[in-house]
Amino acid sequence: MYYNSIIETIGNTPLVKLNSVSKGVKGTILVKVEYFNPGNSMKDRMALKMIEDAEKAGVLKLGGTIIEGTSGNTGMGLALVAIAKGYKCIFTLSDKQSQEKMDILRAMGAEVIVCPTNVTPDDPRSYYSIAKKLNKDIPNSFYPNQYDNTSNAVAHYESTGPEIWEQTEGKVTHLAAGVGTGGSMCGTAKYLKEQNANVVSVGIDSYGSVFKKYKETGIFDENEIYPYMTEGIGEDILPKNVDFDLIDTFVKVTDKDAAIMTRRLAREEGLFVGWSCGSAVVGALEYAKEHLKEEDTMVIILPDHGTRYLGKLYNDNWMKDHGFLESRDFDSAKDIVDRRNGASQLIVAQHSNTVGETIKMLTKEGIDQIPVVKGEAFIGSLSTSRLLEQLIEDPEFKSKTVEEVMDSPIPFVAMDNTLDVLSSMINKNNRAVLVRDSAHQVHIITHHDILKAMSN
Repeated sequence: MYYNSIIETIGNTPLVKLNSVSKGVKGTILVKVEYFNPGNSMKDRMALKMIEDAEKAGVLKLGGTIIEGTSGNTGMGLALVAIAKGYKCIFTLSDKQSQEKMDILRAMGAEVIVCPTNVTPDDPRSYYSIAKKLNKDIPNSFYPNQYDNTSNAVAHYESTGPEIWEQTEGKVTHLAAGVGTGGSMCGTAKYLKEQNANVVSVGIDSYGSVFKKYKETGIFDENEIYPYMTEGIGEDILPKNVDFDLIDTFVKVTDKDAAIMTRRLAREEGLFVGWSCGSAVVGALEYAKEHLKEEDTMVIILPDHGTRYLGKLYNDNWMKDHGFLESRDFDSAKDIVDRRNGASQLIVAQHSNTVGETIKMLTKEGIDQIPVVKGEAFIGSLSTSRLLEQLIEDPEFKSKTVEEVMDSPIPFVAMDNTLDVLSSMINKNNRAVLVRDSAHQVHIITHHDILKAMSN
């Protein structure tokens, strides 16, 4: 038996039991190892489906160009399909993606355009915007748009879900997967829930992403968005493929915990996987420790292969540089907050306050910076040094409202981030960070807090 092209080998990936990293967890923990796909990731499934559906609809014609914004793995899947079917490819990636991903795409004949990470999705420099513009400018081109293209979720409804159901002989009780575009989680969950409505779906999110809070509150909080390093999960947008009704709960995972677990999977389980695979396992096991029973079976989707991360996660120097492998134990943001014993309540300025009122508040409380809120949203910040500069230039400045003169918001970070990581986020332009505890209370951590903790 032989295959007519490489894309005929997509799917039918193995289900493997975890034995080491899951010790102490009740139930059976299985992982769907998606790097057995020819492009070494689960994105091969939906790449093929999106292209085949576009061909059927007549929007992609012979000799055309596929243009997509990708974190790398979707691009690889599309590149394989393009080679088999005779299309050209142009991919836009954010600059946080690994060099290996970019090199692999170029090796597959694709043109790669690298775009800045720290811009909003609608910024003309974002990898979303540039892909859309190229699609407009280049004749006979097709923009699959994996985020909103429903073929993404359908691919997993038609393949990943049925495979898991068959491989577990219908015994699967829990599904856990990272949520990025939402296609793999929602397509798979839809199929499994149709077979058994009691199947629980656990979405894994990253700190700096909007999904978990949106699921729990219905609020799209832009102040939840901040840069993070884990590739392939979490978003600063709400893709149409993310059906929150199909995701029962979310668990957030830090970059560091995900990175460490990814390396453990290689060392202890022989699974040489990518960064978001570590996220999926950390979040799934965190949920499992509290909720799984002996008779339960949880399946965790592991999206991709470790070759994409050789220069990052599997490089000791890179890990040490980013505080993921420390030579000493550092306190975390949680340790700083816990030591306060609830003694310090976060002081905030309302957007409608005047500058004069805010200066009195800063003086009374003896603080040099303050977050600005509007309702429950953190929309900006003010610092004494900046206010002083403005008052010297314009004495009437104090009668203006805070919203008129405020600076950008103080960024939110994860409670589990250690001091070495926090200190790298604080500089002359950003002298504090905000964190949310498990009760959704917000706390501020300043450069003074970090210096004090490091000197203990």
